[in-house]
Amino acid sequence: MLDRAKVGDKAFYLSRIMQRGYPVTPGFVISADVLRQFLETLNNSESLVADLPDSSLHLDVANWRQLQQVAGRLRQEITTATVPPEWVSTIFKAAKEWQTNYLILRPTLALSTVMPSLGNTSGLLESIFCDCDEEAIAKALKHTWSQLFRAKSLLYWQKVGISLQQINLAVLVQPVQNAIASGLLNANSGKWKIEATWGLGTAIYQGDVLPDTYYIQGDTGVVLERHLGNKMLAYRFHDAALDASQSLAGSVITAENPDILAYVLEEAQQKQYALQEEYLQQIITLGNQLMSDLGKSFTIKWTISEESSVTSVSSTLATKIGEWLPRLSITQVSSPQSAIPNLQFIKGLGAATGRATATAYIISNSQHRPEQIPKGVILVAPTITPDWLPLLQQVVGIVTQQGGLTSHAAILARELGIPAVVSATDATVIIENGERLLVDGDRGEVYRIREDRVDKKEDGEQLKSNRPITPSPHPVIIPNLPMIATQLLVNLSQPGLIEQVQSLPVDGVGLLRSELMLLGTLEGQHPNMWLLGGHKEELLEQWTEQIMQFARGFAPRPVFYRSLDWRSHEFSSSTDSSSSILGDRGTFSYINNPAVFELELTALATVQKAGYSNIRLLLPFVRSVPEFSFCRQKVEQVGLTQIPQFELWIVAEVPSVLFLLPEYVKAGVAGISIGTNDLTQLLLGVDREQGQLTKVYNERHPAVMGAIAQLIQMAKTAGIPCSICGQAPALYPEIIEQLVQWGITSISVEPEAVERTYKAIARAEQSLILAAARRKLE
Repeated sequence: MLDRAKVGDKAFYLSRIMQRGYPVTPGFVISADVLRQFLETLNNSESLVADLPDSSLHLDVANWRQLQQVAGRLRQEITTATVPPEWVSTIFKAAKEWQTNYLILRPTLALSTVMPSLGNTSGLLESIFCDCDEEAIAKALKHTWSQLFRAKSLLYWQKVGISLQQINLAVLVQPVQNAIASGLLNANSGKWKIEATWGLGTAIYQGDVLPDTYYIQGDTGVVLERHLGNKMLAYRFHDAALDASQSLAGSVITAENPDILAYVLEEAQQKQYALQEEYLQQIITLGNQLMSDLGKSFTIKWTISEESSVTSVSSTLATKIGEWLPRLSITQVSSPQSAIPNLQFIKGLGAATGRATATAYIISNSQHRPEQIPKGVILVAPTITPDWLPLLQQVVGIVTQQGGLTSHAAILARELGIPAVVSATDATVIIENGERLLVDGDRGEVYRIREDRVDKKEDGEQLKSNRPITPSPHPVIIPNLPMIATQLLVNLSQPGLIEQVQSLPVDGVGLLRSELMLLGTLEGQHPNMWLLGGHKEELLEQWTEQIMQFARGFAPRPVFYRSLDWRSHEFSSSTDSSSSILGDRGTFSYINNPAVFELELTALATVQKAGYSNIRLLLPFVRSVPEFSFCRQKVEQVGLTQIPQFELWIVAEVPSVLFLLPEYVKAGVAGISIGTNDLTQLLLGVDREQGQLTKVYNERHPAVMGAIAQLIQMAKTAGIPCSICGQAPALYPEIIEQLVQWGITSISVEPEAVERTYKAIARAEQSLILAAARRKLE
């Protein structure tokens, strides 16, 4: 029912167990979209939040003074701004139905993409109490939002590699009653631990008391041990009827919550257990019930409230997550993600955007390419190699156990416009063949759908039991886009997408992946096998026709054709048993076996002679100047250089190019296209197919960004164009501003990333123009 990215993990899980009939404290959610809308209202030329959430605030977190100043300025802008009155009124009307004097606003977070998990964020975002009136609600809401930009929050986000665009901060609003007792239940297999204190749970969470502790045998519910804690203080809301005999210790939590008071317990009460036996048994019974739904390991926070009754809540701004149940209530739940029935999901990395629902088709051994894959399924496999592409034309989603954001599975899925989740540990073991799945490529999650979820709405979509949901492969570009000077190109390989991509606002094809283009033609055989089998002319004809389709479809816009870059072991028919991540690839393979390269050049020359002058050639994985010179000689021999429009480029992806580029230019290189995928793995020494090394494989690593900046500058000095065709700009659009500032001449991305990249380029160019204008006025 709830969209996890909009309501955050805390509200999401509470909602799920509430739907199972458990006593959850009622509440509604102010979604993450509301915060984004609020930040947009603060947009002015002097505001630090003007570019949020599009900017990631490129600040030096090691500079403590700068960090504090930026954080303070951001929080001040938020806390002094005005929340639209209609929003506050909507929230107040919804909360008023609870007939309570006090509310608690709990930050509830979720990540939109790529990161496996938020990790432990305790201490970053705190719950805020407030009176149930409009002024207090507006103040508490701004205070809750502003915590996202505290110095320690900004430091944490950057340290773990999370950009602000990836963070969805929603706010869970719940009524708060004075409590008889509060605490938590921690279940770890068969061993349980219950902690309890008098009053509100604030006393435990702030460390003001040593709570009562109970050790329980989980499977029987038998209390094994009881330990009386040291509970001198308790917390409650200020009440005129508060017993005068209780001495008030003063205001706590925050200055915004003067009505929350700490008081000293009477000596007799200090010596009593906070839980009466009947309440203890209620919690044990609740724990036993939760085991059937959450498994044997989970944690809940609970409260036993004073008597109260409320009505249900509904609102267009707020998303309802519960109904009030008196006495014992669950306020928070944490459990292994895959343990919740009807919500079982496996966490991985979101590698290709979109959502799709269909049955799972499991391939346990990906060493052998399957003969066929049923139509309309979600493929689940350990890994995928490029020669699987013809089989993937009919699938609606991909899940792999291995691989990172630049793995073959990720690239192929983005090429085909289908959602994909990679690095989903043990997916082929956990998921059953034929089981219904929902693949969410935006959030990197694979949901296992049980029968009672079929034919019910989930996240606003209808899950049909007889037909998979497939997303639109590529976004619709909105009209009236601003003009940009930086060329925007598209990465492509499938002729079937030409017609669709033609209408996108691109200046041509920046990367035509020849090996993926040919897969359907080659039928799983390496081109060399076709030559050895006497099918040279047949292969040449089909190869030429494939290239011709792209040249014809985009003329007069340029098409940068990258010659074959296959690692030999990736072919099912290959006789090379090497498991090297590099293999016999790039221009080095042309020297070892020139016949295939010569046939490829002949196909290009045939297209050129047919009247298409828009073909350019990109040489991949060039290790040395002699390798380039060998290829240039072959290019000249087939006559490609006879027309002035033809250009011979190299993909700058082997680190040696950082030292050799001037020599390459002297040898005839007309331009470079930076391949960030291989450049990153070679600079950092990390296999990009290994998803568990995601934090190490970082295309925004200072070494990688420094190399990119150096290549752009060297190209400018040499007077040649410099493009970038790796996945970095599509995955991390925040670096586009730096690319434009450094002087990149073109950026090439997948079709699904064209719109957001176009807008990012426009923002970057506008910023440069504005900065230049300001300098002139100084």
